[in-house]
Amino acid sequence: MITPFKQPRVNIFQRFSLFLLPGLLTISTTLISCSVETQNSDNKTTGFNTKVVRMGYQSSGDIVKLKGLIEKRLQPLGVSVEWAQFAAGPQLMEAMNVGRVDIGSVGETPPIFAQAAGTSLVYAASNKPTTGKGSAIIVQNNSPIRTLADLKGKKVVFQKGSASHYLLIKALEEGGLRYSDIQALSLPPSEARDAFLQRKIDAWVTWDPYLAVAQKKANARVLRDGSGIATQGGYYMAARKFTTENPKLVRLILEEIDNTGQWAEKNRSEVVKLLIPQLKIDQDILTTMVERRTFGLRPITPQIMENQQKIADLFAKEKVIPKPINIKEAMLTSEQYAAITPETISHK
Repeated sequence: MITPFKQPRVNIFQRFSLFLLPGLLTISTTLISCSVETQNSDNKTTGFNTKVVRMGYQSSGDIVKLKGLIEKRLQPLGVSVEWAQFAAGPQLMEAMNVGRVDIGSVGETPPIFAQAAGTSLVYAASNKPTTGKGSAIIVQNNSPIRTLADLKGKKVVFQKGSASHYLLIKALEEGGLRYSDIQALSLPPSEARDAFLQRKIDAWVTWDPYLAVAQKKANARVLRDGSGIATQGGYYMAARKFTTENPKLVRLILEEIDNTGQWAEKNRSEVVKLLIPQLKIDQDILTTMVERRTFGLRPITPQIMENQQKIADLFAKEKVIPKPINIKEAMLTSEQYAAITPETISHK
């Protein structure tokens, strides 16, 4: 077991980690959805079956939460928003599994593991794919590891069930290796960071902002980034019961998420300013991270889900999920998608 690294002085990695600790946040676990029909200003029933939406977000920064457009849209309709922060996508999916999150954004991999574990979820919308440069396998700058084949027998750390898990398997395949050829260790990002700084591990598979910080502050060398691999894009996942009972509400939420994304695409410098107080990271590092991101939503399409099925099949082949899964079982009907998908993204 790797012992968390303790330094005598607080550096940028530690400040970032302290900010991300889930324990620093108060996450409501006792909210109960109320089946009511709320009245709007025109005295017409909204048809919502809840007074609270529980949104999950990851510690890498969520501009949807920071902009607050969802709250502004829903408050006049009698619906409040509760936010809960998670270290990574797998933790967010687990919270959805136990009924603590209604909607949340994750990478392509966490929903596969969640579905394999029996979570009742649906793919609500797809995030636009990135170039893949915001995630990578990194090593120390003076590491003797120069090629992917050099990872054979080496200690490689990543967050199990995250997008990094998929990147690692695909990269190993590219280097002529199998997953069983390495010493695979799963750690949450903050612990993995400490192990990397201590040089207790040979390689770390991570994503922004951890990647951008490691490159800038620890002079980490990228062995292989996600270009051409991790380009599927992530998703907004939703609890199935919540979605089927509140299609109009889900549609409004997705619309505001996309509105925020469209604003971000055109105002990247403003996104950086928005994230600085939240992530406590230097502006130049955040600028690198934001430039590598994409913003905005895509509708769920058969082609996107076919690609997602290929990822699921790969995990089943490598026996990293307990059984093969059918992605279609985590989808809605075409009529249901029409009800929750805003026109602003349905024609993209």
